[in-house]
Amino acid sequence: MAKKENALGKGLSAIFGDRIDDVLEDIQQGANNEYDVQKFEVSIHDIKPNPYQPRKVFDDDKIQELADSIALHGVFTPILIKKSVQGYELITGERRLRASKLAGKQTIPAILMDFDDRQMMEIALLENIQREDLNAIEEALGYEKLIKKIGYTQEELANRIGKSREHVANLLRLLKLPESVQNYVVTKQLSMGHVRALLALKEEKLMEEVAQKAIQLHLSVRAVETMVKNINDPKEKPVSKQRDVNLDPIQKRLQSKFQTKVKVDDKAITIRYVDTQDLNRILELLDCLEEEL
Repeated sequence: MAKKENALGKGLSAIFGDRIDDVLEDIQQGANNEYDVQKFEVSIHDIKPNPYQPRKVFDDDKIQELADSIALHGVFTPILIKKSVQGYELITGERRLRASKLAGKQTIPAILMDFDDRQMMEIALLENIQREDLNAIEEALGYEKLIKKIGYTQEELANRIGKSREHVANLLRLLKLPESVQNYVVTKQLSMGHVRALLALKEEKLMEEVAQKAIQLHLSVRAVETMVKNINDPKEKPVSKQRDVNLDPIQKRLQSKFQTKVKVDDKAITIRYVDTQDLNRILELLDCLEEEL
């Protein structure tokens, strides 16, 4: 494949100003003049999957629909591949490749590109993000791989993919959830909002229990947030002690003696008075008034 000097040999900076999925589509359609590409047929058996493919879930029904179409009409848009030690590695076009295998095809139209592993990793993630093909967990795993393999900081990665640092940080936090809870997002049983709320819980067992309840009861994100808050900060109900009924007659006798409201509780007697004169009256009954000199 011939390639102009200012193309991908410089790295992805030459194309990151545009949407990567649009640029790749232009290359596949032959509409991008930056590249002199050649389309040729490649044996399906010589193509290895993209090791950096972030998408883990493929819709079997849609793959079957595509396979039926390919069986009748063939593959219109070539896949992108790169040279490998043995054969080729897929860059983009995994659905077309899977559907072609399902349709019983032996070859598939392809375009050979000169991408290194770093570029393949970024392209695989960016193309899927821009096409909105990834769920939150797949996107988070893609971010984690770029950070570990390439050494990006969260800030650098955010700038590279055109997202906010907060967005990157929030998605990476989802990987702290139990794998079972992450799978609820992958299978679309829970949204990112649901599982983000679970991160406030301290125990994985609680996360799993609340997640299962949210699925069973079809709870909203707000309802899950409230449930988590109640778990973390339970309202303590005051424990009411059973009053000793034997104190009632004593309380009545004291009220009769002092002619005022008296309350007798466990280990406490409370005598009410209305003013100083009333207080002196009660003190006199108790023989507690100070004698005048």
